[in-house]
Amino acid sequence: MDVKNSDSGSRPETMSTKQPEEDKARLLGGTGTSSAKVSSEASLPVNSPSAVPPPKIKAPEGYVASDRLEGHKEPLKYSGSLDQFKSFDVTPSVGKEFPDANLVEWLKAPNADELIRDLAITVSRRGVCFFRAQDDMTLELQKELAQRLGLASGKPAQNGLHIWPFVYSTAEDADKEIVLVNHKDTQADRERVRNKVLADVRYPAPKMWHSDGTWEHVPPDYAVLRMTELPAVGGDTLWASGYEVYDRLSRPWQSFLESLTFTAGNPAFHANAAANNIPYYTDPRGAPENIGKHVQAVHPVVRTNPVTGWNSIFSLGAHAQHINGVTPAESEKLMAMLLDMVTGDHGIQCRYRWTNSNDMAIWDNRSMLHTPTADFSGLGYGDRMGFRAMSVGERPYFDPQGSARSTALFREEDEAEAAAAPNS
Repeated sequence: MDVKNSDSGSRPETMSTKQPEEDKARLLGGTGTSSAKVSSEASLPVNSPSAVPPPKIKAPEGYVASDRLEGHKEPLKYSGSLDQFKSFDVTPSVGKEFPDANLVEWLKAPNADELIRDLAITVSRRGVCFFRAQDDMTLELQKELAQRLGLASGKPAQNGLHIWPFVYSTAEDADKEIVLVNHKDTQADRERVRNKVLADVRYPAPKMWHSDGTWEHVPPDYAVLRMTELPAVGGDTLWASGYEVYDRLSRPWQSFLESLTFTAGNPAFHANAAANNIPYYTDPRGAPENIGKHVQAVHPVVRTNPVTGWNSIFSLGAHAQHINGVTPAESEKLMAMLLDMVTGDHGIQCRYRWTNSNDMAIWDNRSMLHTPTADFSGLGYGDRMGFRAMSVGERPYFDPQGSARSTALFREEDEAEAAAAPNS
């Protein structure tokens, strides 16, 4: 991809009696405000492998002076290798489920490269794909799948799997490339529910929507989540499409947002680390740019997915701190408007009920956001646990040749009809 400059709190989310204790033990090493200036560390150093020249036009005084990366990459073409497997769309715009497929068999198939490439394209087009009861999946194979999805779809060859920037286990054999998603249904939670003190247990749902790792200079592209322990009821996960948020905006709004950047971060991370004496992981976290203690980055508000060529709104969810180059009041209103489009429109969401141990979800983190549902906490339905691996992709960029999802799909339909028409 050619790139150039334009002129312009908490731990992560990761439920069934078939819990893989060996995976958990290995992972744990045997233990089971918008007006503020952003530190210069939020911008990439000049010697970064993905560094670009400084912007021609600086942001207004008092706001982040950051480049808006532009680039172009031709969308990938689906070969049809997955058509032999039963599947169905979960909603018209989001999600696809392969109810009988076995991902380990795909990884070991003679045509594995073709299958994984088409899976990456399908995930990027549908946003998220689901697979039931992947009982032969292991942590190593899950990590391999995440990395191969990223490489097959064209991410920088030097980038690997994401590493969480805070070290929750210092054991030598702890797996830094796997995040444990662990929601315990504790007696303390039950007492709080009985006492109707719900704020500590059930978080306001709009505040839980997020994309993973947007505070990194190079965020994850594909996320692979496997749930291993489930509550008897509840604990669903929802996904929402940034493509569809962009698609529902008028063209003047799209053009305006295409000119902006936003700052991503989460001050609660640092507060939690300081309060609990949690060390930072300062070495590269899946990409050479993702280093140090300053977990904050600047990205375009409108991001183009290199696999599809479709634009999406990227400045969504809990890790979006503020939009740059506008007043604090304008930033707050813009972000609230965009998030309201996510939370208030079920047509851009899909909801997945985890029903089996080792159910899996794979999503394109560049164009989707998600949220867990904390409706089971303190009600005695049991614990919720799983494991997540994430590939680190490319630096977020905006492609002036990118398009809305609906526009691209209509164009594909027209091209297919023209190709099928008899010669006149």
